[in-house]
Amino acid sequence: MTDTIHRHASPAGAPQPASRYSQLVSVEPHRRWVYLSGQIGVTPEGVLPDSAEGQMKQTWANLLALLAAEGLGPEHLVRINAFITRQDLTGLFRETRDAALDGAQPASTLLVVAGLAHPDWVVEIEAVAAS
Repeated sequence: MTDTIHRHASPAGAPQPASRYSQLVSVEPHRRWVYLSGQIGVTPEGVLPDSAEGQMKQTWANLLALLAAEGLGPEHLVRINAFITRQDLTGLFRETRDAALDGAQPASTLLVVAGLAHPDWVVEIEAVAAS
């Protein structure tokens, strides 16, 4: 994926991505940078979905809502850092990420952690975007 703002690449000589993300993203100079705090799966009304899938979908919805508030979309994402609390959620995370990002492939890190700030949360995602 290439546009005038970002250049996405997974060049030869480095391992190819394990799923849908770019090994590097280069941003042209003099662009606006937007840093998004870690988002969790709580709805704007403060409701935590009952399932891991519901939390993941809501987390992406929250992140995309923040981007939209800045006039941005998933194609503006440069990097995401995601944290899940169980290894068995990796496949589900990748599925919900791919659906939410609609073909965008920011640089990405996924970590399995012992826990998040609340014991019921199973996912948190922070991001950086540029336009």
